Amino acid sequence: MTEVRSVDADRRPAGFTQDVLGWAAWVEPILLADADDEQLPLLEGFRGEGPYFRLLARNPRVLAARSANDKEIFYGKAGLGRAERELAATVTSRHTGCAYCASVHSRLTSALSKREADVQRLLDEGNTVRIDARWDAIIDFVDALAATPPRATERHIDSLRVQGFSDSDIYDLTLSAASFTWANRLMLTLGEPEVPASVD
Repeated sequence: MTEVRSVDADRRPAGFTQDVLGWAAWVEPILLADADDEQLPLLEGFRGEGPYFRLLARNPRVLAARSANDKEIFYGKAGLGRAERELAATVTSRHTGCAYCASVHSRLTSALSKREADVQRLLDEGNTVRIDARWDAIIDFVDALAATPPRATERHIDSLRVQGFSDSDIYDLTLSAASFTWANRLMLTLGEPEVPASVD
C-alpha cells in the first residue's frame, strides 16, 4: 500500500457544518478500476466515487452486510419518518464528534424536515440544545444511547411516549442511533474530514 496523507491543518473543518465535506482515508482505498466481481456491485453509483466505501470494499462481505443494514434502517417505509431517523444520525454524529457524518446527515435532516435553522442550532450548540418538546425527546434519548456506556433510562422512553412515539417508532430510533454510533466510530478510526479544495 502507498502512504496516505493526513489532512493539512488549513483543510480541516473548524467545527460542525451543513456544508459538504470531503473525507481522507488513512488506509489506502481500492481503486474502482481494480474492484473484483465481488466488490464492484457494492460500489455502484456514488459509492464508487469517494474513498470511504472503496476502503470498506477491502472486506466485501462486511460491506455488503453493512449496506443492507443501513438501507433497512434509514429507508424502511414503515415506522418512524425518515427525517427523524436522519435527526438521530445527526445527534449521534454530534455526540461522537464525527464532523463528516454530521455534515451529511444534518443536510438530510434539514432537507426532509424543512428546519435548517433548528438543525444548525443543534450543530452549533450540541446535544444540550433545546428546540421543541418532540425534537428534545429524540435528542436526549439518542444522545444517551450514544454515550459509552449508554445511559438511556425509562425516563427517556417516557418522554418519547408523551410525544406520541409508538413502540415501533422507538425501535426505529434505537436502531438508527445504534447503527450510526457504530458507523461514526468506524469512520473516526479510518480517516478524517476535510474541507474540499476550492475550484477556481
